[in-house]
Amino acid sequence: MPRKLKVFRTPTGFHDAYVAAPSRKAALEAWGAASDLFARGAAEEITDEGLMAEPLAHPGEVIYVSRGDLAAQLKALGPKRKPAKSQPEPKSVVQAKAPKPKPPPQRDKVDRAEAAVEQARATLAKERAALENKLDALNRKLEALDARHDKDLAELERKAEKARTDYRAALDEWNG
Repeated sequence: MPRKLKVFRTPTGFHDAYVAAPSRKAALEAWGAASDLFARGAAEEITDEGLMAEPLAHPGEVIYVSRGDLAAQLKALGPKRKPAKSQPEPKSVVQAKAPKPKPPPQRDKVDRAEAAVEQARATLAKERAALENKLDALNRKLEALDARHDKDLAELERKAEKARTDYRAALDEWNG
């Protein structure tokens, strides 16, 4: 058995939106409401037979009914107000020309700065490579020097040991 339909109403400007739906949730979906209008007091269930006839004839469809005639709606707006006095309008209106659009900013400074950075990096790399080559050469010279000195020291130590040995032998011969 289908659920009994109820009629709900919410104001929408100068109109009321009516819908015949089985629940408040279904009415909110029909209106496309993002929040609970019933909780805010912006929607209600109606029981007036005269207002229920049209929505019940088209269940689930939103029916808009004007809230009075044009005269009633204009009256609801309140009395016509005089515009506030502002500065007097100029006697002759000169139409201002549209300002020329600004040209896009030039990139030349950025390009020059980036080129300078690249040049500095290249110079650093070149100087670093030259110094590393010199360092390699100095390291090779140091190794050669150490090898030569090790050889010379070994020869000198051998001679010193021979001199000691000769001296001990001469001492032993002298002591007899």
